[in-house]
Amino acid sequence: MAEESDLDRTENATPKRLEQAREEGQVARSRELTTFALLLTGFGGLYAMAGTVSANFQAVFRSAFTFDRAAGFESGMMLQRLSLLAFHGALTILPILAACMAVALFSPMALGGFIISGKPLGFNFNRMNPISGLGKMFSGQSLATLGFAFAKSVLVGGVAMLVMRHYRDAALGLGGESLNTGLGHALQMVANTCIWIIASMLVLVVLDVPYQLWQHAKKLRMTKEEIKREFKESEGDPFIKGKIRQQQREMARRRMMAQVPLADVIVTNPTHYAVALQYQDGAMRAPRLVAKGADLVAARIREIAAEHNIPMLESPPLARALFQHTELNQEIPAGLYGAVAEVLAWVYQLRRWHQDGNGNAPDAPADLTVPPELEIPARGAGSLA
Repeated sequence: MAEESDLDRTENATPKRLEQAREEGQVARSRELTTFALLLTGFGGLYAMAGTVSANFQAVFRSAFTFDRAAGFESGMMLQRLSLLAFHGALTILPILAACMAVALFSPMALGGFIISGKPLGFNFNRMNPISGLGKMFSGQSLATLGFAFAKSVLVGGVAMLVMRHYRDAALGLGGESLNTGLGHALQMVANTCIWIIASMLVLVVLDVPYQLWQHAKKLRMTKEEIKREFKESEGDPFIKGKIRQQQREMARRRMMAQVPLADVIVTNPTHYAVALQYQDGAMRAPRLVAKGADLVAARIREIAAEHNIPMLESPPLARALFQHTELNQEIPAGLYGAVAEVLAWVYQLRRWHQDGNGNAPDAPADLTVPPELEIPARGAGSLA
């Protein structure tokens, strides 16, 4: 089952899965990179400070091997002198140690970045399970780690052996040189040997870093089912989201219907569309669309308008243009100012006629002009309107 599960994990980890792994302390790390950085820093520090370190330690040794007969019988003075010499020796190599400590702390961040997580320290029963432990011992990753360690030993040991073999005759000739000359040559050979060993470690780093990145990505791979489940968790269940959108539309429709009694006029198609317009002189720059709807919604707008005695005008071209080109609570397009102005003029005349009660009712405007760029074909012409 485990192998089948691994085979099913064919998809790259999602950003959410990567973030969860970071929170759990699971990031790519390369021990070879840290080892190489430490060796390079330590050797580089010693090489750069060779003169200072040599001079300081010569002074420490000279002071250590200079005996004062009177002080030799005072144990308190001996301990004090030993502490002072140790302090000077530690102070000499303190910059190198500080640099190595900083590298040991920050070099692992080169791959996975800086992360602080307490989850790896938590109790996990699976870590104490002997069966899973045996499985990890004989897993492909453990065998790859063992093979890499063996290759590292062969490479580093082989390079060190070749370098020492190269300096074999020179090392044997040190016995015939003076102390200062021989010491200088010996240190030079040691330095060259360290350089070659560190260079061989660079080969391991070049191989290990891509492998660790690949292994980390492989470990976090997901199945298609896991990706679907994560998508549902993050985006929400489609059925629930549909219900929420439906409720939101209902609430928006109720708010819109509440604006219909405040409208000045309803322009209809006459049955497919209904558009409610409102204009307040001095408070609005242009007439505003406060409600619109098609089919059943349009019928409901007409019902509310009839209940509140809102004038209704049948003008299919104008109703289609207003419905298509104007959103809720927005001003009508400038191209429709003329047609809507005629409609509002008729509404004001109708109000005065109702107030006076004399004469005939004003004629409703007909053949309202809609600019060609705002015209919407009727439904029979294959348009949305």
